[in-house]
Amino acid sequence: QVQLVESGGGLVQAGGSLRLSCAASGHTFSIYEMDWHRQAPGKEREFVAAINWFGGTPHYADSVNGRFTISRDLSKSTVYLQMNSPKPGGTAIYYCNARIRKPAPYDYWGQGTQVTVSS
Repeated sequence: QVQLVESGGGLVQAGGSLRLSCAASGHTFSIYEMDWHRQAPGKEREFVAAINWFGGTPHYADSVNGRFTISRDLSKSTVYLQMNSPKPGGTAIYYCNARIRKPAPYDYWGQGTQVTVSS
């Protein structure tokens, strides 16, 4: 079992900055990747960014590439999403996702944190 707790959401002005955190606990040794996703009102959940737990090049959705940065701190079992120059369309609940392969492929999700981008 892996538990995820997101924090750092709130109100941010377009063009400003905000950093989200996601702390993992439990069987963190089984994690191979952590992602951020978001779900805007009335829309489906969409991928934002991903990072391999053991290193490698992060991946970003085209809509945030160049403005958002995903990073992780293994010593704290925490992944971050630095949001620079967010846009009003970025208002959504942001969810953290931890992916494991063993004993079987599975995705764990956090409860989400609300981000509201004002214009």
